[in-house]
Amino acid sequence: MTKRERSWNLLYSVVLVIFTSIPYILGYFTHGDTWQFTGFVFGVEDGNSYIAKMLLGSQGDWLFRTPYTSLPQSGVVAFLPYLILGKLAAGVAIHEQMVALFHLFRVFATPVAVYATYHFVSIFVDSIWWRRWVTILGTAGGGLGWFLILIGNSPWFGSLPLDFYSPESFGFLSYYGLPHLILARAFLLFGLSFYLQSIESNKSGWIAGMFFLGLLMVQPITIVPVYAIVATHIAFMTVREFRDRNWQSIKPWLDAGMKILILSLPLVLYLGYSFTQDPFLSAWTSQNLILSPNPLHYVIAYGLILLPTLKGFWRVVQGRNYKGLLLLGWVILFPILAYAPFNLQRRLPEGIWVALLVLSAIGLGDWLQDKVKIERWVGRATLTFGLLSSLLLIAAGMDVAIRPKEPAFRKYEEVEAFSWLNEEAKPNSVVLSAFGTGNALPAWASVRVVIGHGPESVDLEELEPQVDAFYSDKMTDLERQQFIGSHDVGYVWYGPRERAIGSWDPTRSDFLTLTYSYADISIYRVQRPHE
Repeated sequence: MTKRERSWNLLYSVVLVIFTSIPYILGYFTHGDTWQFTGFVFGVEDGNSYIAKMLLGSQGDWLFRTPYTSLPQSGVVAFLPYLILGKLAAGVAIHEQMVALFHLFRVFATPVAVYATYHFVSIFVDSIWWRRWVTILGTAGGGLGWFLILIGNSPWFGSLPLDFYSPESFGFLSYYGLPHLILARAFLLFGLSFYLQSIESNKSGWIAGMFFLGLLMVQPITIVPVYAIVATHIAFMTVREFRDRNWQSIKPWLDAGMKILILSLPLVLYLGYSFTQDPFLSAWTSQNLILSPNPLHYVIAYGLILLPTLKGFWRVVQGRNYKGLLLLGWVILFPILAYAPFNLQRRLPEGIWVALLVLSAIGLGDWLQDKVKIERWVGRATLTFGLLSSLLLIAAGMDVAIRPKEPAFRKYEEVEAFSWLNEEAKPNSVVLSAFGTGNALPAWASVRVVIGHGPESVDLEELEPQVDAFYSDKMTDLERQQFIGSHDVGYVWYGPRERAIGSWDPTRSDFLTLTYSYADISIYRVQRPHE
């Protein structure tokens, strides 16, 4: 890339960061004495869990143990970026520091991923115009999901359009508020780029392996499509050279593949063993369902570029370019990955949007060769339609930011109670509360909760009705004590959500001692039998 292209990448990254930061800036202006901004305008439940992971890091943890369960855990190498970020915070206003660090992570990861996208595109596309086109749509674009919203048919086939909830299917949501996925996309594209350069340099295979090792530490599941893409590319190269018996030309790819395996496989085996053999991690994995929607959703999602992508696909087939075979293999793998018999199947087509855009740019460039005016018109038109879903997401985020209410904001009284627990309770003490309280609590205090996060609260379907029964008249005090004992609960939270569940009056339970009371929130300490 030229100096001019690198400057464009930096300038565009700044624009993208500003664009995606507007709702958060508005949220902080709305933040006040009544409502406290969580730092998130979408995916707040997961956002709180990221801050909770950072808080774990600030307490000295290097292994991840979720605070959203009372069950014992061995710990695992996971969510390292957040654990490491947490170690940068200290002193007062810890939560505010965590949120600031989270968004700084997003700000600094954005230009890395933008550059990685442009670098990957440059391997296949010579035109600077189309390189920029792919980079903009690959980072800020979406599909035709806005059309379903426009006609009032957003829950189509039981699901929202992919543009509005699937960061792996496009990418914008990652830049909007999921910094670990921004970094994962960067590592994926850098790794594939260096793998493709392994025929020119022996070091490239090792560099690709290092990027994929980094990918494992950021978003481990993405190593599955990486292995599939590289294996398919080597298989295509083998078939291509079979007739000529030109085995020597395949050797650089095999060498690169081996280097990738040498660097990444040990961690893959460790994670695979941990998540299948560890009882807690196995249970967590089994209830973490991230499934692909009806296939027609993908047709709508990628319908804007479908025809030029098919044209680009055919152009690469005709060109018999060894690098282009990677794109062909990736696209062929796409439906297999998206509907693999696996509970995280929707995660597997990570980055396919970029591959489709590259093929689309090749197809449009071939169709519009020597027709500069038409080329620019078509490029701008597709950019306009491709950015509409992202604009709707920003507008929705701004609306959330200027109308303070849960879950994006929390009441001042509740945050004060969170802070009290953080100071008074021993780290890792278990707090019983309603789900809505339990989701935010570990983001402010170094405690664990019985329930509070969909995937991470193991046995949630069984536990949530039990928690509801605890706060209602469906349990006797003896049963409440047994429930508390089985989960090693140290504190019972009693606030508006808990009152809304049922009619239980904690002041009548002699196993509880009131230790905190402010506004409509009370915190009770559990009295153990020996106390």
